[in-house]
Amino acid sequence: MSPPSQFSSLPKDLEWLILARVPKRLYPILACVSKNLLSLVRSPEIHKTRSSLGKDSVYICFMHKNDDGVGHTSHWFTLRRTKNNPSTEENQLVSVDDLTFPDHAEPMPSIIACGPEIFFISGSYVPSSTVWIFDSRTDEFRRGPSMNVEHSFKCVGLVGSKIYVVGGYRNDKIHQAESFDLKTQTWELTPSPDEERLAFSTANVSLDRKVCGFMYLAAITICYDPRDGSCEVFDLPKDRWWETGVCVMDNVLYVYYARLGLMWYDTELGLWRVVNGLDDMKKVRSVAMGEYYGKMAFLWEDSACVGCAMKEVWCRMIGLVRSEEGGIVGNAEPAQLMGSVPSGYRLQHCLSVSE
Repeated sequence: MSPPSQFSSLPKDLEWLILARVPKRLYPILACVSKNLLSLVRSPEIHKTRSSLGKDSVYICFMHKNDDGVGHTSHWFTLRRTKNNPSTEENQLVSVDDLTFPDHAEPMPSIIACGPEIFFISGSYVPSSTVWIFDSRTDEFRRGPSMNVEHSFKCVGLVGSKIYVVGGYRNDKIHQAESFDLKTQTWELTPSPDEERLAFSTANVSLDRKVCGFMYLAAITICYDPRDGSCEVFDLPKDRWWETGVCVMDNVLYVYYARLGLMWYDTELGLWRVVNGLDDMKKVRSVAMGEYYGKMAFLWEDSACVGCAMKEVWCRMIGLVRSEEGGIVGNAEPAQLMGSVPSGYRLQHCLSVSE
């Protein structure tokens, strides 16, 4: 790429077209180069350009119990711009038939997305070191490098160019954490967490270069710092929390509660605050959230009647901006019906995938 001084002399439309072809995971690095690049990668226009190129998508996983009552089966869908006119704001929910996890002995792998790839890290109830990687560009699975040790009941997160796997018990002792370097494709040990409860958390995200896990029954969040193993613990809002309703965008943590609405965590004040401007949003449950072209894709289930064989899946796109008073204001677009799924399906994962 040309030096910032030459690049900034290009027409804006050409700048956005070039940057839209750069992998999105590199945007934080570009933002550090110059204020001009920082402004460009944060602009709504670059998301519109990426939309016209079909660069981003959201993968949603539904789970349902098997007919024999033993184990669960996952069903994956992707949220994408309509093929006829990808530049419009219309989206469609498409079934991903090729996304069938190869390890049938692993019922609930930890799942995390990085760029166009989705990592399935085995070791839920039974310790395992197996890793599988799904490439959304080719719709194919491949076996990834195995972890150094077997893990179970673990927390996973993406910090920079490394995937961290934290916790997991073996012989009544907590494992030392380890990380997978996406550049070298190798695993290495990292400092052990000083908080054992992290191993039993659910719904993992990354915030402030830390791996965060949620214990919704205890109503706490635990954040692991991979630099020294220290853990920070802070409370969740005092209300029932739905594990699919969690998302991080622009290093801001969001959770959703049916009673309280969409909330964000103010790290400077150390408290939860409500996102303003969303009073007209329907109070719903079983929510999934993920970043989609610079906005939040807010999905939920809606049963048309009690005992119906199918239920609808709806979505609203929410733009989120900082207010002058230091809060966050949401602007929700009209709800769109994405499709229907069997009533026995339950929202489990929501992943933002981008090239």
